Amino acid sequence: MKLNTLVVALLAGAIFASCCTSSKNGCNVKNKDIAIQLYSIRDTIARSGNNMESIFKSLSEMGYNAFEAASYGNGKFYGKTPEELKAAADKYGITPLSSHWNRNLTSEEIASGDFTEALKVWEEAIAAHKAAGMKYLVNPSVGRPGSLKDLKTICDFFNKIGEMCNAAGLKFGYHNHAYEMGRVEDRVMLEYMIENTDPDKVFFELDVYWSVIGDKSPVELFNKYPGRFTLLHIKDHREVGQSGMVGFDAIFNSAATAGVKDIIVEIEGCKGSTMDGAKASIDYLLNAPFVPAKYSK
Repeated sequence: MKLNTLVVALLAGAIFASCCTSSKNGCNVKNKDIAIQLYSIRDTIARSGNNMESIFKSLSEMGYNAFEAASYGNGKFYGKTPEELKAAADKYGITPLSSHWNRNLTSEEIASGDFTEALKVWEEAIAAHKAAGMKYLVNPSVGRPGSLKDLKTICDFFNKIGEMCNAAGLKFGYHNHAYEMGRVEDRVMLEYMIENTDPDKVFFELDVYWSVIGDKSPVELFNKYPGRFTLLHIKDHREVGQSGMVGFDAIFNSAATAGVKDIIVEIEGCKGSTMDGAKASIDYLLNAPFVPAKYSK
């Protein structure tokens, strides 16, 4: 009788464990560190009237445990103060991990090399992101400059921003699109940026989808510039894992070489609603054996 009881208990435990390793089965156990870029569900956020508590509740139930913002302006995120945003996220165990924002140099500032006014704006933004509990502040795009001289000025500017972020306890990074895989004069733009920024001040958030679209292998970039890719945007043509065009297994297997600390889902498009896309994407990652639960911090 005792043996039968033990067998039943072991079977029940195995069934429960099997259920709780996948959000598909309804357990919604957050067993992997996976963030989402809120740009992915911007239409849902808008329809909710910026009801961030309801948004974070839904994301938490899917299994996300962190987010990257994309709406900072005039001291607020999604119409909320930094403190209000953090409180809404904390309520559902969602970490305010990162944010996309920029105030890039004007053509006149690039020509003069004077960053004074731009850095004043960055100082205000850094303070707001710190108050919101962010760990990273990422410039999402800088445009393609006309010359390497101009690109070097931009890199110098990034180093200055990185110094300011470090002083505030944040990390500063740059996010690519496909155009950075092209050339400025005789150099691949992204590679030049990596080589001309200080790794102690500037990291790179590699968008793996745009890298592939730009005909650059993410794994080759990891091997060429080890340790420079603190964040990854995990993205596909639609829901993550649906196209077969992005070699996610190879990317995740090379994450240690890349220097990855956190991953962030971003969705370009999906068959159903954007929330359906968010759910399908995290289900894929939760069930993928090559995606680790955590990264070294």
